[in-house]
Amino acid sequence: MEIARSAASAGGAASPGDDRKRRAAVAALDGIVSGMKLGLGTGSTADQFVRALGEKVKGGLDVIGVPTSERTADLARSLGIRLATLEDEPVLDVTIDGADELDDQLRLVKGGGGALLREKIVATASRRMVVIADDSKLVAMIGAFPLPIEVAPFGLGATERAVERLASKLGLTGTVKLRLAGHDPYRTDGGHYIIDASFGRIPDPEALAAGLDLIPGVMGHGLFLGIASEAVIARQNDVIRLKPAGLQR
Repeated sequence: MEIARSAASAGGAASPGDDRKRRAAVAALDGIVSGMKLGLGTGSTADQFVRALGEKVKGGLDVIGVPTSERTADLARSLGIRLATLEDEPVLDVTIDGADELDDQLRLVKGGGGALLREKIVATASRRMVVIADDSKLVAMIGAFPLPIEVAPFGLGATERAVERLASKLGLTGTVKLRLAGHDPYRTDGGHYIIDASFGRIPDPEALAAGLDLIPGVMGHGLFLGIASEAVIARQNDVIRLKPAGLQR
């Protein structure tokens, strides 16, 4: 893994976590120039990037954004950012998005905000993916954050049992629970459900991802492997950039 550092910028009155998210978001604007086509992620850290991008757009930056959720689309429109879809712009220059967890190989767990499938589609349509996060998201082994798995409502019980069988085969333990919104199942923008798998640790995320991809009811999962090109991580006193050694993407 390669690490580059830059000095921290002065913060305002935000909480330490919010300030770090903001600094990571602002640092990710480096290299964004007019004419670029950007994937815009979903979540609290991605929101910080969209807001910072909006300020640049007000100052004359001319870019096109492809949002990964209706939430992000609404925020970007309110800030005057031009938007398109992947049908309009099938190849993007870079996607900027957050992560719920990442390790030093830039293997990610995403989907806490409920947009994992669209986030993965947009990220893989991009030449690069840059992850922005505060240093609490950087872990030695992913899995402490429950893994979101987007599933079809039809055959939900069968899909949950298939996920549990796969986990047992891989030596993973923990609960698999349907995500709720009040008393009803949480629905993604695509109309799917999400089940959250609390494995605690995932020693072989590649094997788990491969197994999940074979379960018919699984529409997508929050393991982003070999997708991220770089991570911008804000710490207390600086911002570091991480790149896994030998990355081809």
